[in-house]
Amino acid sequence: MNKNIKFIIIILFSLFVFFVFYKGLEKPKNYLPEKNLNKIETSLVFKNLNDQKEILLGDLITNNSFSIINIWASWCLPCRDEHAYLLKLRNINKIDIIGINYKDKKSNAIEFLSDLGNPYHEVLVDLDGTKSIELGAIGVPETYLINNKILVKKYIGPLDDAKFKEIINLIKNEKN
Repeated sequence: MNKNIKFIIIILFSLFVFFVFYKGLEKPKNYLPEKNLNKIETSLVFKNLNDQKEILLGDLITNNSFSIINIWASWCLPCRDEHAYLLKLRNINKIDIIGINYKDKKSNAIEFLSDLGNPYHEVLVDLDGTKSIELGAIGVPETYLINNKILVKKYIGPLDDAKFKEIINLIKNEKN
C-alpha cells in the first residue's frame, strides 16, 4: 500500500511538471524590447572611433534620405562575411552608412577596417554595448535601414544576397 502511494505521488508530480512545461511552450518567445519599434532612438550620444569626439546619433541620420546603421565588431565572424555587402551599398546607392563598433578594442576595429575597407561614413564606439541595446540590438551584426529618421527594416544577423537585394528594392521603391 505504501508503494502505491509513492507511485501515485510520483505520477502526479510528473504530470504537474509536464503541464507546467507544456504551458510554457505556448507563450510567445519575443525577446525584443517592447518600445516603439518603428522609430530609431536618435538621442544617443556616441564617441567617434578615431578622435573620441562625442556625436549625437540624430545628427548623423539625415532627413529626406536613407541611412543605414550597422552594429559590428572585429571579433564577429559573421560581420566579416557581411562586410562586402556594406561596401557595395555605399558604392551603389550613395547612402550614409553609420557603423557602431560593439564591445571591441579600438586597435582591432581600426585594423579590421584597414584590412577589409571602410564602408562607413562615421564609425561610432559602444564599448559596453548598452547603447546598442537601447537601439534594440540583440547581438551582432545587426543592420537598420532608416528613411526620414523612421526605421524601415531591421536585419538581425549578417547581410546576405537576399537581404542586400531587399535593401536595394526598398530604397528604389521609396525613391519612386
